[in-house]
Amino acid sequence: MSAAADTKLHGRIVAAFGRHYEVVLEGGERAGDKLRCFPRAKKSVYACGDRVEIALTGDKQGVIDELMPRDNILYRADAFKEKLIAANLTQIVIVVATEPSFNDELVTRCLCGAESQEVPIPALIVLNKCDITPALPAAREALKQFSSIGYPVLELSAMSDVSLLRERLIGQTSLLVGQSGMGKSTLTNALIPEANAATREISEVLDSGKHTTTHSRLYDLPEGGALIDSPGLQVFALAHLGTGEIEASFREIREVLGTCRFRDCKHEKEPDCAVRLAVDEGRMSPRRYQALLALLAEKRFSVVAKY
Repeated sequence: MSAAADTKLHGRIVAAFGRHYEVVLEGGERAGDKLRCFPRAKKSVYACGDRVEIALTGDKQGVIDELMPRDNILYRADAFKEKLIAANLTQIVIVVATEPSFNDELVTRCLCGAESQEVPIPALIVLNKCDITPALPAAREALKQFSSIGYPVLELSAMSDVSLLRERLIGQTSLLVGQSGMGKSTLTNALIPEANAATREISEVLDSGKHTTTHSRLYDLPEGGALIDSPGLQVFALAHLGTGEIEASFREIREVLGTCRFRDCKHEKEPDCAVRLAVDEGRMSPRRYQALLALLAEKRFSVVAKY
């Protein structure tokens, strides 16, 4: 075995392309070197933001030998497969826009992914393209269901001024997440001009964005901290969460969980349902309630699909 192959180094995954990873070395004489790495096993279990131990196989190449302990891992999963998004986050930034119209249920699902961690990941909602004023009132109204229960909403236009967001990113490892066309790559370029993240025009016919980012990539911020740009989402399934975990990821109903008349309450038509009472009394928005029911229904389907 060559001396290069015996050398064990530590680094952070800064880009994930299927089974191909870009790793930046940390510590030692080669700190900052960028290597192209592959996992030894057939199954790939790594995500952007992971810290790993690697063995060199060449000048700019290596294999991943070990995954270092994670603080957290954000991923989505349906009944059949899972998709890792990013690891070791301190903040999730959910990007929506005035145009094209955004899916508020997708926002709820992203928040559930953040809330369901062993230590919940703080979340920030960014309303982009606020210079498109005709669509601004409707977007603000749609976001009240989140701001009313404590999620901060930051309004800006990535094309003019991102200083307010920049302040919220310093010292954090933040993930930009959201559906296509919301302006994540434009935000990345505004915050880190050298990123050169690809952008495309919105498809006005379909009222949806075209995919511009095909993989997650981590950028170091000049002021300190890191930013991970991720591919645009169309779905965010959470089949890996148990029923209790799904319910507990809705912060506005945590205090009433377990107080329904029936222990296995589905929160649909059962009498004396504490969750439906929370909706009736305005403590939970009807839109968030419908998102909860959809997630619980998907969970029941995923359990059946395994057999």
